[in-house]
Amino acid sequence: MAAKSDGTAVSLQNDIPPTCLPGLEKRSPQLRPVGKEYSLLDCCWTLCALLVFFSDGASDLWLAADYYLRRDYWWFALTLVFIIIPSVVVQVLSFRWFAYDYSDANGSGTAAAAMVAASNAESHFSTKDSDQRGAGRSAAVTGTRSSTESCCRACVWLFQSVVHILQLAQVWRYVHALYLGVQSLWRGDHEHKHFYWRTMFENADISMLRLLETFLKSAPQLVLQLSIMVQTGQVLPLQGLSASASLVSLGWMMAFYQKALRDSRDDKLPMSYKAVVVHMLWHLFTVGARAMAFALFLSIFRLYFGIFIVAHWCAMTFWIIQGETDFCMSKWEEIIYNMMVGIVYIFCWFSVREGPTRCRLLLYSLIILGENVALTAVWYIYRSPPTSDFYAVVVVCVVACSYALGTFFMFIYYCLLHPDGPVSGDYIGCCDVQVGAVSDPCVSSPTSAPPLLDAVSSPPRTLQRTKGGESVPGGDVGEVFKMRTLKASRTAAPRITPRTEGPVIRIDLPRKQYPAWDAHFIDRRLRKTILVLEAAAPVTPRIQYRCLGTPKEVMEYETTV
Repeated sequence: MAAKSDGTAVSLQNDIPPTCLPGLEKRSPQLRPVGKEYSLLDCCWTLCALLVFFSDGASDLWLAADYYLRRDYWWFALTLVFIIIPSVVVQVLSFRWFAYDYSDANGSGTAAAAMVAASNAESHFSTKDSDQRGAGRSAAVTGTRSSTESCCRACVWLFQSVVHILQLAQVWRYVHALYLGVQSLWRGDHEHKHFYWRTMFENADISMLRLLETFLKSAPQLVLQLSIMVQTGQVLPLQGLSASASLVSLGWMMAFYQKALRDSRDDKLPMSYKAVVVHMLWHLFTVGARAMAFALFLSIFRLYFGIFIVAHWCAMTFWIIQGETDFCMSKWEEIIYNMMVGIVYIFCWFSVREGPTRCRLLLYSLIILGENVALTAVWYIYRSPPTSDFYAVVVVCVVACSYALGTFFMFIYYCLLHPDGPVSGDYIGCCDVQVGAVSDPCVSSPTSAPPLLDAVSSPPRTLQRTKGGESVPGGDVGEVFKMRTLKASRTAAPRITPRTEGPVIRIDLPRKQYPAWDAHFIDRRLRKTILVLEAAAPVTPRIQYRCLGTPKEVMEYETTV
């Protein structure tokens, strides 16, 4: 059976053998890796994330109130601005997501067609010339909705509106993710898997919202409070508490985002909690050194600091755009995403491209090290006369030691705790393909299934963004993708055995490469369709993306879809 999501064909089929490129590893993706379960550690991790969120927000509000009582209205205004504006931006985005997920105006036809198709006894469901029938079923479902259900929906809308007005969207999403995770432990096999899917979706939303909020609120707040400490020459307890909470929030969210991203992808091994802690310490110390260097320079040259930040952001954004990221479903969304990642690059490293990151990470680290040294040296030379040499030397040593510790934890993470195994010399060149890299997942052969037709006739809202290389024009495909085996030995990371039986949800898009989220995580219309298909299917289906090899196969696939 087929459904349509955002212009993307989605189908649910049974036991169709996948067809991959010759010479590539055959691996059929599934959303939930075999053996991956929601555990007590995951529950504690979510509770700790909620504690970090509360401590960060509460300490900032407490400090703003203290500035107001001390009649430091300028510091009070700046502190409050960095609290309110990022929070409002995140609440608006979160409510927009909720409104789209909860409303059924656009997805009722898809849901009806999917439910009818799921109950069909045949292996395949054709929706050819059934637009009117789908619309009729949708009208029937809507017409039979009881007044009680309408009242419940109105209460949900009211509750969510109040939650977002009170700036508590993140709290609700954390609690909801915790509830879904616990339900996945208590339910039966099929319901367990359904709740686990929804938990992964909720964790993805939380990680993206909190990452945005952290770099719009916590990072500027950290620099502001450190700058105030340097200018006044004293550290108030609330200032230290606010700065510490902001720094922990930054390090925590980088680790939380990376873990949620890896947990969502079956082609990547999940992060252990040891790796998560080291990853957090890496960013905590490097961001701490970066923020301290910013604060020192800002305390003397405020105008030049603004010029420096804008120039650095423009350079990083241009660098990211040149890398041709593939995160979003449309071009304008991709540009906004690149601009937001440029803000992250002001403070720390953030991987946005697939493949070995050794050269890019080394280059970025050298740039950040040079900027930190320059900013700290300028402050040391032009510092105010009351600042003693001993105090200045101690501050410089704190910046240097913090960055050195962050670099040390970075090496520990990549050399010992990286989920793909220890980093060694088994790379082809410096910026080439890693040996043993997992290829794009495959889809079923078009010749083994009847034509897939759309269940919804509405045009796509966005254009499909595909990367080059999904088809190879002419030549021996096997030779093109063939790699020589290096003599250097490397401990192979354990592979997850794919599940090959049961129904398959086929998505007519090439799978986005890590570190991008899969399309069914960022495309909310596609996500809604998949959840309906998954809930209606008797067995939890697998996810398969398009993977085409030759021009002939491309033509055959396009004519069947």
